[in-house]
Amino acid sequence: MEAGAATVVRSQFGSSIPSTSIGRSGILTANGPNFVRFGTKFQPAVKHCTSISQPKLGHRRVVCRSRRGLVVRASLSSDSAGSTEPIAPLQLESPIGQFLSQILVSHPHLVPAAVEQQLEQLQTDRDAETKKEEPPASGTDLILYRRIAEVKANERREALEEILYALVVQKFMDANVSLIPTIAPSSSDPSSQVDVWASEDEKLEHLHSPEAYEMIQNHLTLILGNRIADLTAVAQISKLRVGQVYAASVMYGYFLKRVDQRFQLEKTMKILPNASDEVESDIQTSAGGNMRTGGDDVTFQARASHPEVSSWSGGISPGGFGHGIKASRLRTYVMSFDGETLQTYATIRSKEAVSIIEKHTEALFGRPEIVITPQGTVDSSKDEQIRISFGGLKRLVLEAVTFGSFLWDVESYVDSRYHFVMN
Repeated sequence: MEAGAATVVRSQFGSSIPSTSIGRSGILTANGPNFVRFGTKFQPAVKHCTSISQPKLGHRRVVCRSRRGLVVRASLSSDSAGSTEPIAPLQLESPIGQFLSQILVSHPHLVPAAVEQQLEQLQTDRDAETKKEEPPASGTDLILYRRIAEVKANERREALEEILYALVVQKFMDANVSLIPTIAPSSSDPSSQVDVWASEDEKLEHLHSPEAYEMIQNHLTLILGNRIADLTAVAQISKLRVGQVYAASVMYGYFLKRVDQRFQLEKTMKILPNASDEVESDIQTSAGGNMRTGGDDVTFQARASHPEVSSWSGGISPGGFGHGIKASRLRTYVMSFDGETLQTYATIRSKEAVSIIEKHTEALFGRPEIVITPQGTVDSSKDEQIRISFGGLKRLVLEAVTFGSFLWDVESYVDSRYHFVMN
């Protein structure tokens, strides 16, 4: 079996998320390094917010001014007293993002048309930039020209990221599924459970094909272990670790949608390869050989280059790491890929998609302060602990996998109109 590998992409925030290049065994084994690390220190921006009511529409818009510029956070009015609920944890900050935020609140069905317009404008701007001739190499003028071109390119990339994010949010709205809000303990009772959101498991299940959902169930089994049978149980878990499993599950959903799309096409054309019992047996052997015995405390181990390898060391069932994993047609189909094809399908195609995963996860869980000791180890004394039920963890994972699936869809859609995917 080929070993797993991860190509790490670093962002301006200092965190790193792999673009998930894996080997054949990387899907089911835990051999790689941690797949996500957050920056060493986070200084929150100072914001001044003004609430603007829109009575006729039954909505409210919150406008915040921060050090990074104007932030428009579209939110739905939850009651007549004027309290608000953000429709997504990540605030969109570019002019295009602010515009789409307002459309998402007032007329979400118009988002695709608004996106089409914005993509046409981005394409026009990019074409105009390409046609410009560089000034003669006269030192200062040339440096200034290139710096302006770089700033404009960064602005287009930021706008493109927020277009992708707005489309993902709109798909959740179309499915009548509310995104989980920013996770934080109650200010009045810091020890209270953070999972106060409603269960939408059934709705999320129906957003995937039957074959894909079988693999999602296996993914949940690997993460929750035997705790999946008692979703009401509550555990105190590192917030950083929960954030890691969320980001990993987004990447897994992206990968899963990509392979399921090919699987469904080949199934429709009746050209699927024959299932291989030998391959499935090899999968189970590989998975079973990577059990890590844990103590009584529930702690999360994020140890792999592919998301479907994580486990709660306190929740692993006695049968081993792969215990409870069910055979499925899509699972066997994926394992029939050669190494090069598997690596291609397990790679996030664009930097914009990687950035969205990182920013959305950070908006949901916050950016913890990580301290590296002189010995080179991580000081976990400042690692925030949260109380969450295993039902809440299941909801988080299902949302994350669906987010990744939607991200694949909208990335492909936008790329067909404004080419930005390089591979």
